[in-house]
Amino acid sequence: MGEGEYPGAGPAAERAGTPPAETVPVAAGLPLDPSPAQAEALLERAATLVAALFDGVGERPVEGDAPDPELIAGLLADRPGAPVHTDDALATLMRAVAQGHESRTGGHLAYIPGSGLLTASLGELLASASNRYTGLQAPSPGAVALEAGVLGWLCELFGMPDGAQAVLLSGGSMANLTALVAARERQAPGEPHRATVYVGEQAHASVRKAARTIGILPEHVRVCPSADGMRLDVEAIRVLIKQDRADGLVPTAVVAAAGTTNTGAVDCLPALADLAAELGVWLHVDGAYGGFFQLTERGRARLEGIERADSITLDPHKSLFLPFGTGALVVRERSSLTEAFGEDADYLRDLPDPAQLPDLAELTPELTREWRGAKLWLPLKLHGLAPFVDALDADLDLAAEAHDALAAMPGVTTCGAPDLSIVGFRVPGDDAAQDAALAHVNAEGRVRLSSTNLEGQVVLRLAVLSHRTRRHHVEYVLDRVREVVTGA
Repeated sequence: MGEGEYPGAGPAAERAGTPPAETVPVAAGLPLDPSPAQAEALLERAATLVAALFDGVGERPVEGDAPDPELIAGLLADRPGAPVHTDDALATLMRAVAQGHESRTGGHLAYIPGSGLLTASLGELLASASNRYTGLQAPSPGAVALEAGVLGWLCELFGMPDGAQAVLLSGGSMANLTALVAARERQAPGEPHRATVYVGEQAHASVRKAARTIGILPEHVRVCPSADGMRLDVEAIRVLIKQDRADGLVPTAVVAAAGTTNTGAVDCLPALADLAAELGVWLHVDGAYGGFFQLTERGRARLEGIERADSITLDPHKSLFLPFGTGALVVRERSSLTEAFGEDADYLRDLPDPAQLPDLAELTPELTREWRGAKLWLPLKLHGLAPFVDALDADLDLAAEAHDALAAMPGVTTCGAPDLSIVGFRVPGDDAAQDAALAHVNAEGRVRLSSTNLEGQVVLRLAVLSHRTRRHHVEYVLDRVREVVTGA
């Protein structure tokens, strides 16, 4: 099997191990409800492909197949029509998967890696197959109870008081948006045109997008200066809030970072919590990347003060290694969500009132929602918590070791010791030299770094957040950087 190639990617006649046609649903057309035998054959074929997807995934090259223009054009033109053989359909799907980057490998050290767990995919499959409606508790109390238990754990993990609430969403972008709606309704009800939001220069773009989406005027999204180029300047925010209030505006929310995307920097959360309490504004912490380092002893120390936030964004699809599409929001007061999103619907009048279970549709804009809890609950049950803690601790170790090795190289400058697991650095030379160094590190496709801009300069990024990243992946990067520095 070639680099980036997946089983089933070739023509049907060339695929070794393809089950006999009579054991697999064929082109005559699969019924909408397959027979038990057909369902079993279909799932067995899919299971073979899924097992191959995870076989040796940690050591796969980051670069998958180069984009195939013929495949891309065919997919763009594809329209529903006559049924095709199951093997041919699955082969096309796997060819599409093989295009582009392999984000699950241990060498993916760019952006914020997303490694994905098989056990989470299994939970997602069972949740989707059972198709339980979880917007309200009455139709599926068992499914809602399972999800509510996980949500309760998230609240406890961050030291939230009784009355707190967590909710699962599609990702950090929706969590940030949902949090800002709750903040707007609490702080500036009916007056979005007067509301102001305070974000850092390193804040994720989704925060600014969310503020605009919910009606905050673009000129009222204050991009605040950084004290050190990476972290919010608390006193600068104080000045801005007082000035806005004097000008008749309504300071609404300060958005702090528990690990910026650019450098992994953690804002001074205790000081920001003090400021928010003193001036009566909502404190939202964007912990999409770094929040789950709370599971580790070092992470808890570095995230001190996060327990005082009014809301926290988390992404289990980042630092809990779940498949993409798994975000979370934790709020200090459940009522802040129900006040923002609770609505009655006449056609639901015959459903019983909720008892101890939440109606999740009252907590977000979604009424119909997928059952997200299963893909978080099942991995935690099957693996236990310890492997997640160990993996995050290992990521912290590798990032610290990489920083120390880079800082020791002649002419290499770093953005400082990492708060969490992202290392920013520059090799000797101008911005063009940084781009050339990045291309050299990534050239063979075994690993991938990315770059960003900080204070007008290109900075290279090494982001460790995969449970599959090992020391040899990082050492490979260091060796390539040494080649750049020494001219070898």
